[in-house]
Amino acid sequence: MAKNIKDRSIDPASQEMLAVAAKAGLETAWDRFDKQQPQCGFGELGLCCRNCNMGPCRIDPFGEAATKGVCGATADIIVARNLLRAIAAGASAHSDHARDVAHTFKLMSEGKAPSYQVKDQAKLARLMKEYGVSTQVDLADAVLAEFGKQEGPIQFISRAPAKRQEIWKNLGIEPRGIDREIVECMHKTTMGVDNDHVNLLLQGLRASLADGWGGSMIATELQDIMFGTPTPVRAMANLGVLEADKVNIIVHGHEPLLSEMIVSAASDPELVDLAKKQGAKGINVAGMCCTGNEILVRHGIPIAGNFLQQELAVATGAVDAMVVDVQCVMPALGALAGCFHTKFISTSPKAKFPGATHMELKEESAYETAKQIVRVAVVNYGLRDPTKVHIPNIKSEAIVGFSVEAIVGALGGTLKPLLDTIASGAVRGVAAVVGCNNPKVKQDYGHVNLVKELIRNNVLVVTTGCNAQACAKAGLLLPEAADLAGDGLKAVCKALGVPPVLHMGSCVDISRIMVACAAIADALGCDISDLPAAAAAPEWMSEKAVAIGAYVVGSGVYTILGTIPPILGSQGVTELLTEGIKGVTGGAFAVEPDPNKAAKLMIDHIEAQRKKLGL
Repeated sequence: MAKNIKDRSIDPASQEMLAVAAKAGLETAWDRFDKQQPQCGFGELGLCCRNCNMGPCRIDPFGEAATKGVCGATADIIVARNLLRAIAAGASAHSDHARDVAHTFKLMSEGKAPSYQVKDQAKLARLMKEYGVSTQVDLADAVLAEFGKQEGPIQFISRAPAKRQEIWKNLGIEPRGIDREIVECMHKTTMGVDNDHVNLLLQGLRASLADGWGGSMIATELQDIMFGTPTPVRAMANLGVLEADKVNIIVHGHEPLLSEMIVSAASDPELVDLAKKQGAKGINVAGMCCTGNEILVRHGIPIAGNFLQQELAVATGAVDAMVVDVQCVMPALGALAGCFHTKFISTSPKAKFPGATHMELKEESAYETAKQIVRVAVVNYGLRDPTKVHIPNIKSEAIVGFSVEAIVGALGGTLKPLLDTIASGAVRGVAAVVGCNNPKVKQDYGHVNLVKELIRNNVLVVTTGCNAQACAKAGLLLPEAADLAGDGLKAVCKALGVPPVLHMGSCVDISRIMVACAAIADALGCDISDLPAAAAAPEWMSEKAVAIGAYVVGSGVYTILGTIPPILGSQGVTELLTEGIKGVTGGAFAVEPDPNKAAKLMIDHIEAQRKKLGL
């Protein structure tokens, strides 16, 4: 091993499985990260360009060699173009997820996808009213039209406070249509088009807003309608949720269209009986990453781990099927699954993997597909080698499922109790802590320590994605965790019986946080940028996180990044995103890898905002 296991993760289950993997000679993401050292310094600074075949070009950060690309592009231009392409990729990922959900919603509305049904009639009625349509099919058509729209703004922009909408309009960054903004990003960054770094970054904000207030919000709303709006539920988290005497199926990725069906199929009497004939006591479904978050917050299905635990789950030797859809799925899983009996099953026509068995989801027959997949896992149980099974006896309980509706419900149907606690100072403000794992950071270290420091200082934390799973594993999603909070937040949590950290869902569900921010701002008669609120992504790694960060800052929220984005090669871009943008959107980025220092930056910002509001 190149590194001490304890340097790789703070999670005891991950540490245990890293030792098992090392002993068995199994390669993980951490091993591959070590083999990549030293990573390209030009790339880390964002100073390399391969957008045309005159290159690839790179800029000397010290100005001693090449100071411009072959076309004459400067460091500012190259860094801005690279950042804009990352935003476009991230926005396309979330929004294409939403398109799949909207397509399935339309099929369901037309009676062509009988596996699906409306679970939240009230939200359906609200959304139909919001779009001004009278039928479910008309709503499906209206939502799908958001993608190809040529003139905006997109519908959900109207959910933002009027002051925020005016800022976007004056800047010319109101999203016109989801696909249009992403395409324009790619066009602008093609050789010989837009070479003004400010203009490039404004388009990045526009495309990211099309994601946050468009694609991601569409995904969240339609998933709630089809699968139910989350309400608080108890569940278990970490690798210890795998069961040695049951068929273990892990669903991994980001879209719940299949995982919802897998959950249903796993309780099918025919398949349960087949599992018992194979010698198993039943069928156990567990989640991974955001597909896991989706079924966790709606059904209390246990979560086996976050991004960096996907290989460790397979290494337990107890996973009979690893079923994946799209996003954050490592192509290394195929080779690793081949070291065990595990069936690695891909299900999306957009995402195929080496070593995977492809069993494609067809919305018209989704439940039948799910039954086929579960059957494969059940039969595969008989091939499990007991001598290779090692499941860490480590898991934690959590309360999850705090949608905006659930939070308002817990407050008695109004935001006033929350606003009163903020006004009184018992709760100093609210922080959104989200994002991925990254082997550049000790797994979960940034997530857990940042959140602990925030709640210690009476800052209520809302969370999604891999951060939410890290908090679940660390026991921070229980009411008892209020004992780690400051006196004010502790008293509020104990009075309401809620944790100091509220799990709001998957990465697309950051749209829930934006809706909550808008509602609070409206209640206070101010803009989102005026709120005592801040955001952070301590261990981010994905282009999706770049798009999220852009729309959060574009919405007026101060945001801390825990891993360094590839922009430092451009003084112009760096200054614009950390300072100049404050006067434009009211939000800004900061970079701080140390979670305790990051917490102080967020707390200082929250206190400054309280002072401005006269609190």
